[in-house]
Amino acid sequence: MKKRAYIGIKFYEDSRNQDEILALSDWLNRVGYNTVCIARDIEKWGTIRLSPQELMQISLAEIDKSDLVVMEMSVKGVGLGIEAGYAYAKGKPVIVLIREGRELSQTMAGIATKVIIYQHESHWPLALPTGQTTP
Repeated sequence: MKKRAYIGIKFYEDSRNQDEILALSDWLNRVGYNTVCIARDIEKWGTIRLSPQELMQISLAEIDKSDLVVMEMSVKGVGLGIEAGYAYAKGKPVIVLIREGRELSQTMAGIATKVIIYQHESHWPLALPTGQTTP
């Protein structure tokens, strides 16, 4: 049975990064994970609107149900930091992806199980660490 990975990524109402989200999901599926992404699975690419409270409640519940949290941090967002911090506090491995040349906060680097710096999606690894973090 495949493990489950939560995808955290900045989402835009015009779905301009939908292809990136789908590529991330495809990659995680290839390395052995089913995925959940709030923008894709819950908000249906912006067709369903959630209140901020509903969004965070659902996001945190989905993190609870996941074995791994993958945060794409090339574009910063407060919500992404909240999700990553919550996952870390729950002992979930937090994998951070960030494009080369982008700045990653020391705080995010400090809670990451692994930071993957990449130029292109083809540079994403063929395996991921599965160890628990220690909050």
